[in-house]
Amino acid sequence: MQNNAKKAFTIVELLVVIGIISLLMAILMPALNRAREQARGVLCLTKIRQLVIASYTYANNHNDYYPVAYRYENANSIFTAYAWDFTSIKDWTTRETKVIPGLLWQGETIAEIQQCPSFDGGHNWLDDPYTGYNYNTSYIGHGSGESITTPAKITDVRRPSECAIFGDGEYGGGANKFMRAPLPSEGDDGFFGRAAGTQGYRHLGRTNVAYCDGSAKATRKLYTNTDLAEIDNIAQNTGFLSSDNSAYDLK
Repeated sequence: MQNNAKKAFTIVELLVVIGIISLLMAILMPALNRAREQARGVLCLTKIRQLVIASYTYANNHNDYYPVAYRYENANSIFTAYAWDFTSIKDWTTRETKVIPGLLWQGETIAEIQQCPSFDGGHNWLDDPYTGYNYNTSYIGHGSGESITTPAKITDVRRPSECAIFGDGEYGGGANKFMRAPLPSEGDDGFFGRAAGTQGYRHLGRTNVAYCDGSAKATRKLYTNTDLAEIDNIAQNTGFLSSDNSAYDLK
């Protein structure tokens, strides 16, 4: 007679199978994580390209001027902080705050465009709900507290393919929305705290940058050359796009 009884796995055999599965997972997980981060990096590039397109749309409607990086108004118990991405309106009487799309968007946007998919830190400027990207404030956006308050014009940029306008903003305290050149410029020579205007190299050691010609790319080039008092404040995996101001200026 044939013995039709099914043979069960022994504990040793089960342990061997579990060990093989664990080994395969250990091999595959880094590759899967890397593929997922590469996908996030591509999505991030798509988002910052949209920021450049929006900046051109804004300029076309405002005599070729880019949006100002930031400015403030305080009147009739209403404090308004205008920023390139979001505008915060605070009523000091009711203590209520409303956040609306900023100057770049001219009133309308899908707010999630402002969120880098690889950045999960909090914002640190007023009440912005999304974060992750910054805007060239030293040379293009300028603003109320800058040496030059009026934003640059499209025609001021001599080499658009070499002038950074948007990127992955990050520093030791979280996100930043105001991109800074590493050294003082005519537009922000009185500014202190350049370590807060660095880029985050969070896409597998790369940072995404959009340029004034509408192109966007990832780069590994990371520089920490800046004011001596600021060098120690530059966080790990953050830095500038050039050792001088050449990646930011209008020349």
